[in-house]
Amino acid sequence: MSTPASSHDDCVNVTKTHDEARPRGEGGLAAPCGRRKVGVIQSNYIPWKGYFDIIHSVDMFVFYDDVQYTKNDWRNRNLIKTPNGTEWLTIPVGKSEQRLICEVRIEDQQWRAKHWKAIQLHYRRARYFKQYSDFFENVYLRTEWSNLSVLNQFLIKTIATDFLGIRTEFVDSRQFQLGEKKLGRLIELLRKVQATEYLSGPSAKAYIEDGVFEREGVGLEYKEYGNYPAYDQLFSPPFIHEVSIVDLLFNVGPEAPWYIWGYRNGS
Repeated sequence: MSTPASSHDDCVNVTKTHDEARPRGEGGLAAPCGRRKVGVIQSNYIPWKGYFDIIHSVDMFVFYDDVQYTKNDWRNRNLIKTPNGTEWLTIPVGKSEQRLICEVRIEDQQWRAKHWKAIQLHYRRARYFKQYSDFFENVYLRTEWSNLSVLNQFLIKTIATDFLGIRTEFVDSRQFQLGEKKLGRLIELLRKVQATEYLSGPSAKAYIEDGVFEREGVGLEYKEYGNYPAYDQLFSPPFIHEVSIVDLLFNVGPEAPWYIWGYRNGS
């Protein structure tokens, strides 16, 4: 897999395809004219099911990776289930926060074999492990990743479209010329993608000003993550919801969408 030549290129070399975007509905189906619900989130490493719940719930999902990288966060690590509870899978990328997420380089490649070994060890007896093992083995053992954002976005888009059947449109905030900062930058981005509604994670309630969205004419909604049904999870009890999406895939396979959103309407 080819990778950009420099960190700067990683943050600017994005194909501009947003002008061809068409509004889509729940999960990416055709939406009524003029309606576009948008989600905007930084890319995370093999994120938990709630991340994919947001993707499925919007017409357009924007990767927001041209913002500051934060250490000890979900950008470069996530949790899997083990006989002793949960275990972190962490990609070593250094501790500097003086860079954007799209500038984060992966120099040490030893993590790939370690992560795959841990996943094999703890999930090889899962009912659907073999169904997805070729894909993940290729990601970890046959592909060298030099940029965190590229890795994260590849995994998220592939899992969403190929494994969960989500048809939401993906774009990247780097496709747009954004000049504002903080909340103003988000509003500018939503304006440029012609959003009529914005779906946010619940943690953003601490800093989002509802009135700003109202003045902009953009509806604001917060995603609630509660009430996800439990499934037949290895090494339970206790059952743990807050683990990587790989746990759900390996344990329930093609039924995974039902445990993320399908249970709400019985579909």
